[in-house]
Amino acid sequence: MQQMQQVSIITGKGIEGDRYAADIGAFSKSTPKIRHLSLIALAGITSANQQLIRHQQPTFGEGDTRRNIIMSNITADELNALVGKIFYLGGLAFRGTELCVPCQRPAKLLLRPDFIEAFATRGGLRAEALESGTLNTGAMFTLHQTS
Repeated sequence: MQQMQQVSIITGKGIEGDRYAADIGAFSKSTPKIRHLSLIALAGITSANQQLIRHQQPTFGEGDTRRNIIMSNITADELNALVGKIFYLGGLAFRGTELCVPCQRPAKLLLRPDFIEAFATRGGLRAEALESGTLNTGAMFTLHQTS
């Protein structure tokens, strides 16, 4: 995982160069799902880490969650509510497809089984890329308004 200031989004694929856009992600073949983009709320990471601290366990860094985008100014519950909804990041349209239920992969890679419990209700959101374009760090988030 590496932090990027700017990425190219490809309709129907996701982030150019990402393992899931290239169809070589760990779960690309075994569980076919729309994995164009994964997002997690910074508030969810903070909350999970507070829970871990209370139990005297080591915390997780943002990259440890293995999500593509860390969202500030949104709660985990607000992010979870985007399943089935269209939203915009930096003017590009995405549709929330499903929650990212914490799995064994990060837990195994980090040798930390507490990952699954800590992120149980705050694991993030998978989203479908509905438009191509450039996405920059700090891109503005807006929800699609229906009329």
